[in-house]
Amino acid sequence: MTTDRSTLAGTALAVSAATSVQFGAALAATLFPLVGPVGTVSLRFLGAAGVLVLTTRAWRVRWTGRDARTVVVFGVVFVVMNVSLYVAVSRLPLATAITLEFLGPLGVAVVTALSWMPRVWALPAACGVALIGGSLHAGDLVGVLAALGAALAWASYILVSRRMGTSDHALAGLALATALGAVLTLPAGILVAGTDLLEPRTLALGLAVGVVSSAIPYSLDLLALRRLRTAVFGVLTSLNPAIAALAGLVVLNELPPRRQLVGIALVVLASAGVTLTGRRVRARPPAAARAASGMPGSPAESIDQG
Repeated sequence: MTTDRSTLAGTALAVSAATSVQFGAALAATLFPLVGPVGTVSLRFLGAAGVLVLTTRAWRVRWTGRDARTVVVFGVVFVVMNVSLYVAVSRLPLATAITLEFLGPLGVAVVTALSWMPRVWALPAACGVALIGGSLHAGDLVGVLAALGAALAWASYILVSRRMGTSDHALAGLALATALGAVLTLPAGILVAGTDLLEPRTLALGLAVGVVSSAIPYSLDLLALRRLRTAVFGVLTSLNPAIAALAGLVVLNELPPRRQLVGIALVVLASAGVTLTGRRVRARPPAAARAASGMPGSPAESIDQG
């Protein structure tokens, strides 16, 4: 695949993933009054794990100790990211929570950029984040801290996903990490929500959230990371606040104020700019060549979002 086609394909995958995960987050917010954020997260992991484990047949893969450690780290990071985000969404508007969480991938984009252009496009993205965030109050402190915790976990997630994404068994690793997330969160979900988790409509909706918010978007992200540099992928995720604002409007009837709409426009501008920049970046060598040369991201250094 040529550089242009690879970048365009990676961009399409990343945007599709963002759309799926943000509408899934809006759908998940409708479950908070029934089972709370933790109960919703547990159902999300359960639904995603069921789909991913069955489709990847993860039990047939021979795992090395290194692979297993990477999966465990990824699963723990994923649990922290999702629990923190859902707590934030339960206390803040969806677009605000997603905007604060975006500080994680934006930081990755700035730190790991291999040229000056991605860093330049990070500036309007940062301005957009500031505008979308709006005014915060003392009563929002818990939600803000939770969103910042999700931001840190998301930054870690991008780096761990990059390592897992170069493995021949990356999707199976994703499935196991998601299953681990279900194991870790389900007891807490039962403790918080009790038998409400088993109410048929709640259970069905929660499992659907798992597919839409996890199984689909994180599989797409994994494939996108194979086609895009970490810095480019990180800034492309700046579409998330804009898509979250749209999802909030459509699903939760949250209408962003004018200042946030300007911020969204800046974020979209930055995303378009970094995409065009990425099309002029030389393609990465194939996985086998990276392994032979010892370049970062090779299978020799890694196994990949669940």
